[in-house]
Amino acid sequence: MRLRGLVWMLVAVLAAAPGLARADDNDLVLARLAARTVGGNGMVTGVTPDNSAFRSLASALGVVLAPHLLTPADTLGFGGFQFTVDATTTTIDGAAPYWRALESAKDPTGTTGPFGPSSMSTVGFFVRKGLWLPVPSFEVGAGAVHLGGSSAWTGQLYTKLALVEGYHQLPIPSIAVRGAVSRLMTQRELDLTVASFDVNVSKHIGVRGTWRLDPYVGYNVLAIIPRSEVLDPTPNIDPLAPGNQDDAKLNFVFKDQNDIYRNRFYGGVKMQYYVVQLTLEAIFASAGSTNDDRASIMAKDTTKAQRTLSLTAGFDF
Repeated sequence: MRLRGLVWMLVAVLAAAPGLARADDNDLVLARLAARTVGGNGMVTGVTPDNSAFRSLASALGVVLAPHLLTPADTLGFGGFQFTVDATTTTIDGAAPYWRALESAKDPTGTTGPFGPSSMSTVGFFVRKGLWLPVPSFEVGAGAVHLGGSSAWTGQLYTKLALVEGYHQLPIPSIAVRGAVSRLMTQRELDLTVASFDVNVSKHIGVRGTWRLDPYVGYNVLAIIPRSEVLDPTPNIDPLAPGNQDDAKLNFVFKDQNDIYRNRFYGGVKMQYYVVQLTLEAIFASAGSTNDDRASIMAKDTTKAQRTLSLTAGFDF
């Protein structure tokens, strides 16, 4: 009973924390990623979306909000259940002009930087369950992740299949494949979906029959799918006021682009004593390299390499 009470107390604290310290610095104003044409009367007469800035922003943010990994190759077993709390920090290139889309950017016109912070943090909680069906050594999980300093949440789902596991007394590693998806919610200007596929190799090490260590490494590929909602480049102008009838014609969307792909390499170690576990993980995401060369878009991903450090704590039952 004490352990169960501790779990629910931890959930309550996490759910309340974002609301208590809520800020909106990392919320998005995507209309800033468009050049404005200003008439002789000082009024905006047209906008030209910067497709490369939109693509690069989505690429970098997609890595920040990508599905969390944080588990070795071994599954929990068909009777196993896990609850964890995750905290991550991911580097971003705050000097890149596409970060002028942040609510906190001091220069929305994009002429001087830096425009954003050097990193973004997330906190989330997950539940995972081992299953025997549809095939043995199968595991599913779900959770929610909050982006610090924003109103953004993602819902995340994943499945994992262990191809090799359980040979703990032999020099044979465990190997698993995993698919996951992260879906951005509560952001009115950006529709962002991040699909993930990875291969994980780990090895179980027992320590004096009490502790267990599971170091692991893996390769992960992300498919980032951004979609723009309707954007208003002149939010301070009331289109219903007399003389402003043409203002609504300035509203625009970024054209749908080809999917963005990012490669990640990761490694970590899970440490467990009885039902309590702690996992540390480091991830390196290579620079963005996939562009959309269609004549109507011509968008280039200029995102630099990113690094993520993660810590998760929880209970394995």
